[in-house]
Amino acid sequence: MPDHISRMLDDVSAAAPWELVETFARFPRWQANDVNRSCDMLVERLTKHGVPVTVHEPELHLSVPHEASVTIDGKVHRAKPPAYGKSVPGGVEGEIVYIPGKISKSISTLMQKNADAGAITPERVGGKFAVSEGFAFPQKMHELEQAGCAGIIAVNPGEDIHWGICTSIWGTPDLDDLPRKPKIPVIAVNNPTGRKLIELAGTGKKVTIKSRLEEGWFRQKLPVVDIKGKEEPEKFVLLHGHYDSWDVGVGDNATGNATLLEIARVLWKHRGTLKRSVRVAWWPGHSTGRYAGSTWFADAFAIDLDENCVLQVNCDSPGCRWATEFKDISWMSEAEGFAQKVIKEVTGQPSHGERPHRAGDYSFNNIGISSAFMLSSTMPDALREQKGYYAVGGCGGNIAWHTENDTIEIADKDIMVRDIKVYLATVAGAADAEILPLDWRATAREFQGTIDKYQKAAGNHFDLGPAKRAAEALAATLEEFYGAVARGKVEAKRANNAIARLARTLVPINFTREARFRHDPATPVPPLPTLATATELAQHTGSTRGFALTQLTRGQNRFVAACREAEREVRAAM
Repeated sequence: MPDHISRMLDDVSAAAPWELVETFARFPRWQANDVNRSCDMLVERLTKHGVPVTVHEPELHLSVPHEASVTIDGKVHRAKPPAYGKSVPGGVEGEIVYIPGKISKSISTLMQKNADAGAITPERVGGKFAVSEGFAFPQKMHELEQAGCAGIIAVNPGEDIHWGICTSIWGTPDLDDLPRKPKIPVIAVNNPTGRKLIELAGTGKKVTIKSRLEEGWFRQKLPVVDIKGKEEPEKFVLLHGHYDSWDVGVGDNATGNATLLEIARVLWKHRGTLKRSVRVAWWPGHSTGRYAGSTWFADAFAIDLDENCVLQVNCDSPGCRWATEFKDISWMSEAEGFAQKVIKEVTGQPSHGERPHRAGDYSFNNIGISSAFMLSSTMPDALREQKGYYAVGGCGGNIAWHTENDTIEIADKDIMVRDIKVYLATVAGAADAEILPLDWRATAREFQGTIDKYQKAAGNHFDLGPAKRAAEALAATLEEFYGAVARGKVEAKRANNAIARLARTLVPINFTREARFRHDPATPVPPLPTLATATELAQHTGSTRGFALTQLTRGQNRFVAACREAEREVRAAM
């Protein structure tokens, strides 16, 4: 690690970030006005440390939940309304049908539909309230609504009810997104209430659900700090996280807000020592707008991001108690080696990563920006099992996630300082690298493995040979390119331009179905999604087989074209 980056790490202190954590631990941040007030608190602290900050004020479309309930046999039970469910403050009555669901044991499967195969049909759920185990994640909610459900009751795994958001729309909807906006009420209940409801399913007995939400356009403040590099100030690493939270949201995401504050302070103190810039952003609208703040930024600054952003780093739920391991960390294949090296250098620990979920504030996939991190350190599996915790989407594995219990005791000052250093070393290392630390050879190997898996699933029903040959050719070209770079045969600026531009082609082909500058729904995206139909061919018989084969043909064309475009980018740099 360069000496000047080591000196940055030595300057990290718990004082400023911990003071912000303690302040936010007393201040709920999901109502629109409170979110803006918490932005003012951030700006006040940045200004105190002499850090210039720009505050944007976009109009975001949000759904702010208030209260909900379900009445069973005349008794009212507490519930929570996920953001973007239909508001029915007067209540609606309906009969219950049970759709069995699985409680995820791992963060890796948390976002999946988790309903029994074939359970969601119009004949079964039409005109009724569906009650199903799990969180109110959008994929299952959307399928239930499409099948004709009149309402949905999500049965959370434990005693507490978790806030959330049930729309599959990513950010503020556009006209094409609007048809997917939920049109039925959705509520979440705790497990004891849910068991009562499941017992009533199929008996013909009716229940009443109520929910009250406030949906509309809200002006929200969005602060950004720009620390300029000395050699290529227009090129930048984007470091970001959401500052709105459910209730006081200490582990999700006051600790992340504090991490960004301290990194901005340290980088400003050491400004001018890095080759490229670092842009630090705090997002509103994460919780009540399905990443509306980061999506607005991706839209408003799309061309700047396209031309100049070399890496995005998301900061969510660092510094939580018992979070002693770096496992299941989100990073794209090309960033994996760099991220693991940083974690090892800073903490001495090994790390394990996974393919980024269609979650967090990964609002930059369609532009095509390489990415590292989402959730941060976490507790060991053995400790989670010992405590009887189920899988959650933040807070270092603490089940206080998205509940009123995410309070000051969820944060750990020492762990937070360690995680601040990891994030600081990551963004500073990427901003300062002579050659951008993104290894596209790893991505090409991932492509080859994915295609082999898909071909095995397709059998002799479809030939993925063109995709396989395109991936092999890309891999060979990349080996030649990185070898030439290592030998000094490619000038650094040309190499870096090619490495950054490769993301604009290879990230979208691996993580998106929609066009560039749009936003895919907030539902799971398989690797190389345009080829993933290969795994579903066995489900298609008769006339639908031809439709599936047509889709695969078009998807393969898109993939092959992307690989060839990437090859041209690389060869032009050599």
